[in-house]
Amino acid sequence: MPRRGTPPFQPIVCVVDFHHARGPEVETWLGVDEGSDPASENEWPLLPFMALSDGAHAATEDFSYFTLRQEASRKDETGSATAHPATSLFGISCTRQMDAAGLIRRPPEVTRSTVQKAVVVITDSPHYFGQLKEKLSVVTTAWFAQRDFTDLEILQRFQESLAKTFKDMEDERDQYFGLSLRELIHEFKHQTLVLFKCALLQPKMLFFGSHCEKLCMIQFSLISLIPGLIRNLQDCADPTFNSYEDELEMPTSLKTSERASLLSYMGLPLQLFGKGSLFGPYTPLQQLDLLADYGTKSYIVGSTNSLLLQQKDRYSDILINLDEDTINISSTSLRAALTLSTPDRRWIDFLTQAVNETWDESNPTRPKTMGYSGSEEFIRLQFEEYLLALLSSVKYRLYVEKHKDDPKALLSEVEGDPANEFGADWVHAWTQTENFRIFNKYTDSHLFDIVEPCHPCSGGLTMDDVQRRVAQQISELHLDERFQTGREVLGKHLATGQKKVSSAFNNLWADIEQMREAQRKKAAEAAAAGGTGSSPPSPVDRTSGGPGKCTFPRWSLLYLPIPSNSTILLVSSAPLPLASLFILLVAAHG
Repeated sequence: MPRRGTPPFQPIVCVVDFHHARGPEVETWLGVDEGSDPASENEWPLLPFMALSDGAHAATEDFSYFTLRQEASRKDETGSATAHPATSLFGISCTRQMDAAGLIRRPPEVTRSTVQKAVVVITDSPHYFGQLKEKLSVVTTAWFAQRDFTDLEILQRFQESLAKTFKDMEDERDQYFGLSLRELIHEFKHQTLVLFKCALLQPKMLFFGSHCEKLCMIQFSLISLIPGLIRNLQDCADPTFNSYEDELEMPTSLKTSERASLLSYMGLPLQLFGKGSLFGPYTPLQQLDLLADYGTKSYIVGSTNSLLLQQKDRYSDILINLDEDTINISSTSLRAALTLSTPDRRWIDFLTQAVNETWDESNPTRPKTMGYSGSEEFIRLQFEEYLLALLSSVKYRLYVEKHKDDPKALLSEVEGDPANEFGADWVHAWTQTENFRIFNKYTDSHLFDIVEPCHPCSGGLTMDDVQRRVAQQISELHLDERFQTGREVLGKHLATGQKKVSSAFNNLWADIEQMREAQRKKAAEAAAAGGTGSSPPSPVDRTSGGPGKCTFPRWSLLYLPIPSNSTILLVSSAPLPLASLFILLVAAHG
């Protein structure tokens, strides 16, 4: 956003080419005075490296987002030039490449088989980028399709249309862009809240990933969760800038029916990028000196170069590796502060559940129910409510500490210290930050009279919390799917095994009956030969393990029902009760 009293910045376009000998360089400027070179006037030697990101050659099309410092200007002697203070500008580049053999006019400096160029748009606010990205992609694709890079008419007309397009969008509501919040929560789950609260502590946050566009999108999505911040990034390109605080005034009125008035009165946006801070969605290696500078106390930056991982402890307090889906916190105090409290975890679990229950793989940005719950607006308002409750609770703590000797000053409906529900260590760390200092200085001490000082999900750990987390972990590991498959396979094998055992047992029982019949015949023949009337000896003593001996086994059967309509068959050999038992268990491998 342009600062008060300064004219709006007219968007400009440039083309960056990758020269095989000199590397990335600006080839031409569009929308500037003839003979003018904004790169040299504003000291942008790193612009070509920001526009052509490391690894861009691996993709057909890639986007890079970056910040630039615009130097202050003064009126000239004729008064024709308008003065403006130093401020931040924002760049978006679309990089493409094509086979050099396909060029209609091949310049002599093109000696390699591939031509790589980036079309760059520079403007004064990133909230235009949502619609601008789509137009930039279409224009760049059309320009490459001409196969003649000397014809710049399509780029010239594109630049001329930008000023009118941005003017038409100026009064519209915030145009959010970046990775959708649904995708952010679906990918990071409860870590989304960890990253959000981490940003508020203003540490050195480093995002790493091989895909430049996704790398930048996640950072913009994260800072967009602070209402109004996207439109107030005028100080983010240089740690020496502090114009936001210099021009800030404490609100003297409040219209609770107007959202903008309420947010402003509550001290939003929290300014993460003031003096000593930096925001660089894509930061090339050539800019590392600025990150290591003594005056740079905090930043949120992104890199696609893996060399930075080797020095992660030097350049980051927290490293978010998007390629490996890991978050590494090197600072012990930061790790302790970012441990979520029970109400915090309950709150983000509810959000995660709302997203997962409405997730549509074919269209991740919208709930499959097409309803409000789990939508982008739903998530954004939940974070807004969380942030307002946080600000109110911390203000109430400060008020209580100031009036600790006056019991009448306390609110009877508020129990204990509601700020502790946001994490005692985190609240203590936040009160040491620059954004808290500005918030506390320019807001009323009784904010808790406007918004209730209470965590949205206050309370201790309950059984519902445990059950929800277990269900979430099972869902994350896809255990329910694996168990279902296992149950089906086990049931199938048990049924097959049961048939095998039943067949074997029937054959065994038939053999036993044959043995019995043979014994009866033998006994009958012996009795007839002896001519006696005495009864033949019983082949089995059925009342004890007494003097009679078994001439064949005696079997005892027990069927135990188990799931999937299968059965475990227990078979024991006689004489009982001194029988030795053996168990035939028909398992999954039948």
